[in-house]
Amino acid sequence: MRQRTSWAPAVLMLLAACGTKDTGRPAAAQARAQRPAGDADVLGREIFELVDRAVDYRGSHRGRPGADLRQMGIESLTTNTVRRVVNVQREPVVTVSFRQPAGREIVSCRGDSQVLEQAATRGSYTIMCTASSGDQRPMEVGQ
Repeated sequence: MRQRTSWAPAVLMLLAACGTKDTGRPAAAQARAQRPAGDADVLGREIFELVDRAVDYRGSHRGRPGADLRQMGIESLTTNTVRRVVNVQREPVVTVSFRQPAGREIVSCRGDSQVLEQAATRGSYTIMCTASSGDQRPMEVGQ
């Protein structure tokens, strides 16, 4: 004769252990984004990705850079940012700006293919950022 076992307590324990979320991370990420360095980090990560994609596009199109983001298959508007790319002697220069700059210390940043080289050698890279006051200053972004 088979003995019936109740799986309910084991399932409840598994669900209780797996169902918990780390609620401290979103608050910490949001607090980081409110600091000037946090704004530069947000813009810097986006610049890094876009420069990487622009260099990749150029490499796969026989040295011809993309004329704009649309040609590279990238949206120029996101929910939070406006993105632009210009080519200076076939080198992409990417600028990313916040769509809602009110209350932010850093409103936009720009970077070129040097960010890829710096990230590969140092693990961090420097981008040029514009403050809400109009001042421009280099900022270090950790990867």
